Amino acid sequence: LQRGVLNLLKQDMDVEYFVQREVLDESRLDEVAQKGTWSTKPALGERVKDSLRCSVPRLKHTVLNWVPVLGWLPRYSIRENAIGDLISGCSVGIMHLPQGMAYALLASLRPVFGLYTSLYPVLVYFIFGTSRHISVGTFAVISIMIGSVTERLAPDSNFMVNGTNGTDSVDFDARDAFRVQIACSLTVLAGIFQILLGVVRFGFVVTYLSEPLVRGYTTGSACHVCVSQLKYLFGVSPARFAGPLSLIYVSILLPLTKVPELVVSLVALAVLIVVKEINACYRQKLPLPIPIELIVVSPLFGVSSVLPFSLILTYGIDVVGEIPSGLKAPRAPDATLFSQVIGDAFAVAIVGYAINISLGKTFALKHGYKVDSNQELVALGLSNTVGGFFQCYSVTSSLSRSLVQESTGGKTQVAGVISSIIVLITVLKIGALFEDLPKAVLSTIVFVNLKGMFKQLMDVPMLWKTNKVDLLVWLVTFTSTVLLNLDLGLAVSIGFSMLAFIFRTQLPRYSILGRVPDTDLYLDTDTYKEAKEIPGVKIFRSSTTIYYTNAEMYLEALQEKGNVSAGPREQSQMNVAALRLSETSANGNRKGQVNWAYQHDTTTLDSDSDTGCQGDDSINQVSCCSDEERGMACESGTHSIILDISTTSFVDTVTVNTLKNVCAMTEHTGSSQFKKKIDIKISDVLSFFFQIFRDFGAIEVDIYLAGCQG
Repeated sequence: LQRGVLNLLKQDMDVEYFVQREVLDESRLDEVAQKGTWSTKPALGERVKDSLRCSVPRLKHTVLNWVPVLGWLPRYSIRENAIGDLISGCSVGIMHLPQGMAYALLASLRPVFGLYTSLYPVLVYFIFGTSRHISVGTFAVISIMIGSVTERLAPDSNFMVNGTNGTDSVDFDARDAFRVQIACSLTVLAGIFQILLGVVRFGFVVTYLSEPLVRGYTTGSACHVCVSQLKYLFGVSPARFAGPLSLIYVSILLPLTKVPELVVSLVALAVLIVVKEINACYRQKLPLPIPIELIVVSPLFGVSSVLPFSLILTYGIDVVGEIPSGLKAPRAPDATLFSQVIGDAFAVAIVGYAINISLGKTFALKHGYKVDSNQELVALGLSNTVGGFFQCYSVTSSLSRSLVQESTGGKTQVAGVISSIIVLITVLKIGALFEDLPKAVLSTIVFVNLKGMFKQLMDVPMLWKTNKVDLLVWLVTFTSTVLLNLDLGLAVSIGFSMLAFIFRTQLPRYSILGRVPDTDLYLDTDTYKEAKEIPGVKIFRSSTTIYYTNAEMYLEALQEKGNVSAGPREQSQMNVAALRLSETSANGNRKGQVNWAYQHDTTTLDSDSDTGCQGDDSINQVSCCSDEERGMACESGTHSIILDISTTSFVDTVTVNTLKNVCAMTEHTGSSQFKKKIDIKISDVLSFFFQIFRDFGAIEVDIYLAGCQG
């Protein structure tokens, strides 16, 4: 930009130089500069052959990439890491037990399947994952997404049977068995999607889910989680209502609340909130956070020990029920259900991976190591696929458990193995002790763990101050998720986010830059009062790249803000065009251009009008015009325009064709210098602006290019 302005300021000098040189089009430039046609990349055939070659180092490198545990486990330092991983694994395992059972209710499954989900996928991620600190397992948002599918495909109304007293009742065993099949099929299909995307190196797909979108979606999902747990807290049994505004339906049944279950819920909720706040306030002093969740569900110290079983039967409090001991044999999912859950499976795959990679990269940045996004996609996909065969539902990382794993000294995924051992012991030996646990207590655990998600509501005032477009994306995502349910809400939010991006580029901000006095800064004159335009010079800037959706608007804004018109002019005016290209003479020499941006000395011009400027062979004669003619050439007061192209990264064919149509207006002028054929290559960004050079040259306006930082 400074060079362009300096060139314009030189117009005040008394001495004028007109240097002769060859005018090059692109084909001639390629010939003179000897543009290379070779490629630094090997041919496709060579790359295919290279990918098929096998050697011991290449095989070892491939295996270590796909199975990261083989790389870091042999170098595991017991002295440095064992104690931290042991304490961290025990802490996370204690959290897995209540959260696994609680989040299984969100998925409309029996609590024992939440324990299975906290076991198998964690072991798979230990082998294939690259993050050292995240805790994979059940998560509220994924659980509620699974639950929406299981309840839609297996509602209670499909399992009604005739009771002994003539009334209809629900066959809970048949219903729950079919819901497990649905959840496993969805989980396996979601895992397959994740594996395929990871194999083809498509880990970047999550970048299309912006942070405001993800945070707005998880906050809206938290509202669904809360409402889905109200039936356990208040002891109501609402019929399933699908579709928009389904959240409002549950509130209608609140007057039917069972007081005993409400009392149990309020007591457990109060204890959980108080102790968790103590953990937060004294986390620097406490060696380990108080495992209040485990204490609340414990058969020795929790609600089950306070409430005798007879009292539970008397008031009809809903309890967890049977938790079978031992592990079940793997079973293939029902492939016939794939067609019914394919859309939901893809949504679960993308949302689960987005949460997982965001947490993984956060901890990796904090502790100075790298997380492979594609390998994370494969690891999460394998965790879901393998887990689906063992009656687990879809998993992702949990923020609360990951924070505990990191804060208690966890250094590697060995902590995940230790937490799995604790879950395994519970499933094999002590699972039956949780059978009399009220479901209301598990619901309070879900409620308390949603605190972090609801804190994301503070994004609204922050985005209002920083970026209102991101705020709009957040609000639309949150509103659509709450009102239109999780599947439609995600589709609407992604569509709106894409539209917001399109309109950002299609409707950019155009500005004229001016120089701040006594500085080298050039800023928007509409925003900064002290930024002053250089007389006769317009520095034009667009806030985004130029392509087919905004090419015409770019030119219109350039004409409007530059106070010039690119329309045809009379032949008499065109005869005094400021930029005149003369045809080469017999010896091949070309004449220079008369640029009215220079302030000519009239005496010198008069004396040189017949003989031209004196100099060596590279200086040619020029045609000079009177002051009156120059006044006609600069009717708008603008003699030069500088285009700031620092934001222009590419130019498409539609853009160039649009400008060709604009330049066709100059054909009516009869000025021969604008009829010269130009060889345009779209790959060169400057070819776009050459059209503008020709167009504005027709009205005696010089065009310069610059990359501004303003």
